[in-house]
Amino acid sequence: MSTTVRTLLVLRHSKSAYPEGTADFDRPLAPRGLRDAVTLGIWIRDQGLRPDLVDCSAATRARQTWDLVSDQLVGPEEDAAVVRYDERLYHADAGDMIGIARETPPEVEILALVGHNPAAADLVASLTGESGLSFPTSALAVIGLRRGWDRAAPRSGSLDGYWTPKGGSVVPLG
Repeated sequence: MSTTVRTLLVLRHSKSAYPEGTADFDRPLAPRGLRDAVTLGIWIRDQGLRPDLVDCSAATRARQTWDLVSDQLVGPEEDAAVVRYDERLYHADAGDMIGIARETPPEVEILALVGHNPAAADLVASLTGESGLSFPTSALAVIGLRRGWDRAAPRSGSLDGYWTPKGGSVVPLG
């Protein structure tokens, strides 16, 4: 049995705009969302949490969030993480998100799931047992898993970090 700790980054997309006549799936980020996504990317970089694989909702606001976060993570000599845009994350619930995490190849050490609420907040609560955690737009939870991805299950993780645009780092990493 492997004792490798795997890290799951659960990101909620950044603040979106509501342009008239635009379908929910196609809503872009608002100016605040653009700023917050960049700040989130800097925090992830500064914590050394660059993911190996990203499963991102195919919705426009989630894709834009990841693009801006990713721009902060990659230097001129580095390759970006592999990104899979997954339509399932748009309507996913916490159980669906655990199922998506279970599909992760075993060699991946850090996985990022970029999705929507309430699923993102529910996933964090399910995996860590931390209920009542505020999960606003641009929120990030860093979850440590001591089992393989294929064994991700409720209460199988620990909340190792938490970031919000207004609160910054709430749970110190280390």
